[in-house]
Amino acid sequence: MKVELYHASKYGNGAKVAEEFQRQMTMKGHAVNVHSIDDSKPKDLPPADLYVFGSPTRIGKPIGGMRRFLKKLDLPSHTKYAVFATHGAARPDKKTGKMPSDEELTKYQRSVPIMDEILQSKGMVKVAEMKVFVVELKGPLEEGWQKKVETFVAEILSKSPA
Repeated sequence: MKVELYHASKYGNGAKVAEEFQRQMTMKGHAVNVHSIDDSKPKDLPPADLYVFGSPTRIGKPIGGMRRFLKKLDLPSHTKYAVFATHGAARPDKKTGKMPSDEELTKYQRSVPIMDEILQSKGMVKVAEMKVFVVELKGPLEEGWQKKVETFVAEILSKSPA
């Protein structure tokens, strides 16, 4: 399978996830090219069996550069895609010490649904999604994040012929 991965990464966390995804897919015999959206033109993507898009989360959404990149994509309808997002890990409220509820977390973890909405409006077909958490603003990634990437890879491969 040929995979093209496009990511945005302000502090390098998304780039680490992308590199680990590439490493794991390559070990299984698949070709993965990793690109930063800063160095790519959304209307000139090479052909692939699967496109993977990854974005950090800012105020509950994918960063503006990723949203603009996805909106400008020019890929055929029924193109397969997968998405991942990096999110800040949940922390207790500084005043009350209470952890945020699932409802509150959902409000600040909308990157995947927003990317899905943009891509599905273009007729693209989702294969898999992944959320990876960042312990502090600039990192590091949560403990065991490589296992999440492994599960993401397995899910993609289970739904993709080749």
